[in-house]
Amino acid sequence: MQAIIAEKASQAQALADPFRHVKKGSHIEIAPCETFRDGALLAWCSGHLFEIVPPHEMDPKLKRWQLETLPMIPETFKYKVIPSKTSRFKAVKEIIKNPAVTEIIAAGDPAREGELIVQLVVRMSGINKPMRRLWVSSLTPKAVEQAFLNLRPIEDTMPLYHEAMARSYADWLIGMNASRAYTLLIQSKTKGAGRDVYAVGRVQTPTLALVVKREKEILEFVQKPYYEVVATFQLDGATYDGKYTKEKETRFFEKEKAEALREECQGKEAEVVKVKTENKQVPPPSFHSLSTLQAFANKRFHFSPKKTLEITQALYEKSYVTYPRTDSNHVNPEEAAAFPEILAKLSRLAPYEKWAAETTRSVMTDKRYVDSKKVSDHYAIIPTEKMPSLHSLSGDEQKIYDVIARSLIAAHYGPAVFAHSSIQTDIGPHPFLTTGKRLLQPGWRPVLFESEKEDVLLPNVTEGRVGTAEEVKLVEGKTVPPSRYTEGELITAMKNVGYGMEDKELGQVLKSVSGLGEESTRSNILERLKQLDYMTIEQKRVAPTAKAFILIDAVENTLLASPELTGRWEQRLKEIGRGEAPANVFIEQSKRLAEKIVQDAVQHSERWSFTVPVKKQAAQDSQPIGPCPKCGNPVVDKGKFYGCSAYQSSKCDFTLTKKMLGKPISATNAKKLLSQGKTNIIKGFKGKKPFDARLVWKNQKDGTVQFEFK
Repeated sequence: MQAIIAEKASQAQALADPFRHVKKGSHIEIAPCETFRDGALLAWCSGHLFEIVPPHEMDPKLKRWQLETLPMIPETFKYKVIPSKTSRFKAVKEIIKNPAVTEIIAAGDPAREGELIVQLVVRMSGINKPMRRLWVSSLTPKAVEQAFLNLRPIEDTMPLYHEAMARSYADWLIGMNASRAYTLLIQSKTKGAGRDVYAVGRVQTPTLALVVKREKEILEFVQKPYYEVVATFQLDGATYDGKYTKEKETRFFEKEKAEALREECQGKEAEVVKVKTENKQVPPPSFHSLSTLQAFANKRFHFSPKKTLEITQALYEKSYVTYPRTDSNHVNPEEAAAFPEILAKLSRLAPYEKWAAETTRSVMTDKRYVDSKKVSDHYAIIPTEKMPSLHSLSGDEQKIYDVIARSLIAAHYGPAVFAHSSIQTDIGPHPFLTTGKRLLQPGWRPVLFESEKEDVLLPNVTEGRVGTAEEVKLVEGKTVPPSRYTEGELITAMKNVGYGMEDKELGQVLKSVSGLGEESTRSNILERLKQLDYMTIEQKRVAPTAKAFILIDAVENTLLASPELTGRWEQRLKEIGRGEAPANVFIEQSKRLAEKIVQDAVQHSERWSFTVPVKKQAAQDSQPIGPCPKCGNPVVDKGKFYGCSAYQSSKCDFTLTKKMLGKPISATNAKKLLSQGKTNIIKGFKGKKPFDARLVWKNQKDGTVQFEFK
């Protein structure tokens, strides 16, 4: 009999579905069949069941944080059961130890962490039985049955286990030692730092450095006014505008020069010197990897990357989409061969009837979609042949499934074709440019976009015709700073961090390992940075805290702030995962690196001097929310709260929270509370159970509120 060990309960159920089975409490029994001659027992983990023993449990002397005890370099790493997972480990161990079980099938997610989760449980059980590996990227019954008929020798995937183990040891060495070193040193240098812990990590710290760098660019930005010269032409009965453009530049930063040009051109003769129309094809977008799906969902639905991964994972476990933790935008020919069947089934779902039934091409020979060289362990996220009843999906699941389904359908349409037109009209030696854009062939676009922007049509004029510059005016604008990242943009920046680097060799390394972090871990990194109070989300964009500025200043010019460490690290880990490099050498190098990081931190700390920049008053701060109940001055948005604008002048300390029981209090509701004494009904407060209520004043003078229920 075989024992199958899955990574989680929902995955176990999907693996059992193709076979006659019965659930027996903490495991599933599969009846004898062609695939399992003697039947099988199926148990599941609940994610990781084990963790590396923390320092103070290895040595009680390490419970107190002291520089003298660093670096902490264990001779051997020990594991212990995560306390909340004890019963789950017991259930899995009972199945593995069953005397009737003669072979174990490792059936975790097809990735290095899935390999580690299952193999570690088997090893920690003290059981030594033959093992094989199930490798499947789709949990449809058909794919599962096929995968069980093609089990891999465990030796084929053992390098992934060594890769994951090496990664966990090395991350422990760097994280534990660097976090203690920087925390102790920063606390000694920063008055009022209290007991803040400055956690450091090889991926999270360079990611945070991206956020802090962008914030510094915003804070250091000096806004400048600029001027553009726009002429209105009368020519052949047509009236149109053109903007002064020379060598693709339209702006003047000296008003006098712009004004002189305006006066020189006003009312003068104008000649059309060039009329150009160029048709450009725009191909359908690529299939989605996890990071592109997360970026898209963040932009369109404002989903956090973590939420998108959780939803897509749920759809995968229901067998509706393929494995989500992938960095590929391509599929193999084997997957592409199933597209006609999937499209036929999608055409029977109401939202896709028209588009899936009327596709205009095959992608089988299109390397933008089908290319085995661009697929490593996992291919792009696509719908499976198992169709959902859309009404059975949650609203959020419907949104993500819709994005994935439409990406497949759109790929089976031709390119969109746009006509890009331009008119160059000269007033003497001064060129003015007019541009337009018109959609000629919609191609794939209606599949993804319900409506198109209006075409910008140009007048029908010909080269050599002469008219008049009836009116020439100055249009004033102001330069704007770069925007903060959205979470989706930050995921993309992490993935693309190798592009545009001055160090070309390092850039190639980072590109080869897909930048900072892995597809499956980037959303967790962002969540951890929020939990550690390094960054917050303000108006759907990522803002670093004062704590973040302090840490990044401390690690400046070290490997910890640079993508180089994680790039080189991931490069070596991938070599271990392919069986091309030994894990023990990498771990020894990590021990030496931990020693160096502690030494460098102590040495650099002698030069530390922390100054946290004051954030510029956001644009919304100048917009009054309402009158202050204490002093009558305007209440404005202060970022993390609403507060009285007169704090600096009169020390009025009135504040109003911006978040309560997990729900943000919008400016609209804050205005209603200040003006009418109560908000609209706010849905989804998170108490013992979610509830809906209005906020009303409890004490208007100090800004405290209470709930008023329907």
